[in-house]
Amino acid sequence: MIFFADQLDLSIQKDYKQIYGLNPELMNKAFQRIAYAAVFAAVGVYGYVVLRGPQGIPALLEKRQMIRDLQEHNAMMQHENQYRRERIQKLEHSPEEQGMEIRKQLHMLRQGETSFILPEPSKPPATPPDAQP
Repeated sequence: MIFFADQLDLSIQKDYKQIYGLNPELMNKAFQRIAYAAVFAAVGVYGYVVLRGPQGIPALLEKRQMIRDLQEHNAMMQHENQYRRERIQKLEHSPEEQGMEIRKQLHMLRQGETSFILPEPSKPPATPPDAQP
């Protein structure tokens, strides 16, 4: 009985192939091509979304600019630190520098020195933007 069912199944498949003229090997290759095209399209869309998204190229450019800004800031800070180290060295080893700094911070004068305090120049009064001369 099983043998008869197998023969019947084979004959149905042959009839189907003859009626519709479909070759399973050609169908498999066509299906593979469609599957490859779909996978390629999906990868392309995924790549586009990732590169254009919040973690993509715009974020990369922003981070590069931030890195440049921080490098410039670090360079300025290193320059300032070097200047302060040199200033500290001068104050530690030069009594004249120490004396000048003390007099400057405490507003002290030596005998015979005269200090002049000049008034700040007065600014013209601000005129409202509506007023015309």
